[in-house]
Amino acid sequence: MGGPTRLDLRADPDADLTPAVEHLRAGGLVAYPTETVYGVGGACTDAAVRRLRWLKDPHRPGPFLALVESAASVDRLEWTEAARELARIFWPGSLTLVLRDPLGIFPEGVRDPRAGTVGIRVSSHPVAARLVAELGAPITSTSVNVRGEPAAASGREAAETLRAMGARDVLVLDAGTLPPSPPSSVVDCTGAEPSMLREGTVPIDRLRCVLPEIHGRPQA
Repeated sequence: MGGPTRLDLRADPDADLTPAVEHLRAGGLVAYPTETVYGVGGACTDAAVRRLRWLKDPHRPGPFLALVESAASVDRLEWTEAARELARIFWPGSLTLVLRDPLGIFPEGVRDPRAGTVGIRVSSHPVAARLVAELGAPITSTSVNVRGEPAAASGREAAETLRAMGARDVLVLDAGTLPPSPPSSVVDCTGAEPSMLREGTVPIDRLRCVLPEIHGRPQA
């Protein structure tokens, strides 16, 4: 590959994802639709994380989140009762949970080296979910956008944005245009009581219907 290459899934969302899976296994990056915007990521390896950081922003602070197949697939993370309940109710979906990774399952860049935590989500978008399942391992995820600009909402826009970012050897899974959506909500489940870090598609009032003790103030 040279620049970004599109795999058109618009006519057949169930098309074979083998080329994307093989590309991920070879250390490449793939852009894909999620339940919010188009994301880009790779396998959770040191080399793929470095490639993603170079693409997005070499000076970008903080780790990337990871899409996982299920809660059971990452059962070696430190799950609190609150985290298990939120995952049971809201996954698959646009809720990212921050958990401790005491065994170092994820590489630095996905795992926060200072806090020893990772942010994970089970995507409800069928293409993203199938990609993770067929790879048989988590993949990193960050929005496809130039810093300070809106995230890509279509496969064509994702390919154009990646080209403008200087991306090479990125495979774009084009599933068409996504409906407008806020980002995923993010809840820190590492403390005695969960705390909302970002209110997005799942509002805090809805989370409090499940766990009244969640800290955080709804955004105006």
